[in-house]
Amino acid sequence: MPTFAAIDIGSNSCRLKIAKVVAHQLKTLVQDREVTRLGASVFESGLISPEAMAATLRALKRFQRQVQEHGVDQIRVVATAAMRDARNAPAFQAWVKAETGWNMETISGLEEGRLIHLGVSGAEPGAAGRVVLVDLGGGSCEITLSERKRIKETVSLPLGAVRLTEEFISADPAPAEGLAQMRHFISRELRRAHRKIKPEGVSLVIATSGTAAALRDAVANSKSAGQRPGKPAGITPTRELRKLATKLAKMTLAEREAVPGIGPRRAEIIVAGAAVFAELFESFELPGFRYSPLGLSDGILAQMLAAQDARATVHREFEQQRWESVLATARRYGADPRHDEPVRAHAAQLFAQLKKLHQLPVEYESWLAAAAMLRDVGKFINHQGHHRHTQYVISSSEIYGYTQLQRTIVSAIARYLGKSRPQPNDRALRNIPADQHKNVQQAVVLLRLAVALNQDRASDVLRVAAKVYPKRVHLEVEPGRTGAELELWSLRKEAAYFREVFGRELFCTLK
Repeated sequence: MPTFAAIDIGSNSCRLKIAKVVAHQLKTLVQDREVTRLGASVFESGLISPEAMAATLRALKRFQRQVQEHGVDQIRVVATAAMRDARNAPAFQAWVKAETGWNMETISGLEEGRLIHLGVSGAEPGAAGRVVLVDLGGGSCEITLSERKRIKETVSLPLGAVRLTEEFISADPAPAEGLAQMRHFISRELRRAHRKIKPEGVSLVIATSGTAAALRDAVANSKSAGQRPGKPAGITPTRELRKLATKLAKMTLAEREAVPGIGPRRAEIIVAGAAVFAELFESFELPGFRYSPLGLSDGILAQMLAAQDARATVHREFEQQRWESVLATARRYGADPRHDEPVRAHAAQLFAQLKKLHQLPVEYESWLAAAAMLRDVGKFINHQGHHRHTQYVISSSEIYGYTQLQRTIVSAIARYLGKSRPQPNDRALRNIPADQHKNVQQAVVLLRLAVALNQDRASDVLRVAAKVYPKRVHLEVEPGRTGAELELWSLRKEAAYFREVFGRELFCTLK
């Protein structure tokens, strides 16, 4: 059974989680965390400091030893708000690559929220109803409204505890003016969230991250919460959050460190974190939250399991939600999925029948399908040169379940459906590893054939049979009610490029 590793490079801390697949489920082997404050200088100067880089790299090297000890088969390294904002992020990415061999992937705030939801909803009791998820990290705060384990809305706000501390809390205890400015900023950002998140009928609020854990423990250990010391509360009430936030704002660092449940490192940023929680829960009129230790790394692992194990429960749910996101993106840019479905179906058929010829990795089947459904979204910008616009729209869009590299590959497949052909120095291929260029070319040919089979959308869908021979490939087309002459002519136009890519002749005939 494979072993996966997920590394979450946050603005406040780095986390490692290693899990093994046992009976189509994840069994955690290792959990590790180290506070590195990667975002502290970013939110002040726009640059990651050399000290923060070095501290993060030390943590990653320590994680690397554990990854090697457990014989990890696949690893995904994800960075969040600090890397999104830092002007010198590419330099740090290159340093991490040189020192560890890992490709550090910076994800958007919305993708961060989606992955957290995937990790929490799959394992947290009670997450199947109408639920609000709150993850407050060092650089951002993700708020997700979920219903029956499906995301309804997700927003990402610049309300991370490290970010707010660096910007508004310049002294200890926190100055009154800074606190007032911070509260105004939090309220302004939450108004953005109110436009999307409508929490009526919510049965549960789940909060993740270290700030939520510290606030839960601090409230549980306070006399005002009515809890016995040392016993965490099931639900942390909003009224107690406000009391605690007010109390913490008046304390010195030493006093905050002494509060049970907070600890030395969390005490540095807890004033800002508590303020966000209090404002958020009051403005949304939420009664309180239940803490979950699950989070981004769990979502990363769940997505890796879904992609690798078709028999895992999460696989079916993940694939369905990913496909729904593809269709939603198509509709957003004016494409009609019903018109594009025959192209997708023919692309899937050709992928299966010509597998002996192309030998593409299995994941290309879903990428080819996505490219088929999204190939016309560029017309939203301009019909002229729309293939080029399509590439830009797909690579820049938020599509659930697709990494930036995967979206780039999908965009490249959809890019070359006109007169142009893929070239290694093309903009569309620039961010795709060289060892994938041949795969992209072959997928482009399959999609071009599928498009050729659907020239007349008014006619019924044609049937086609593909057969692979040592020196040629034969496509036999069964005419529809209106014939198939146009489609046959379009297929034959692709013969030269087919020969160039696959090294075989393409013969197309009517049945």
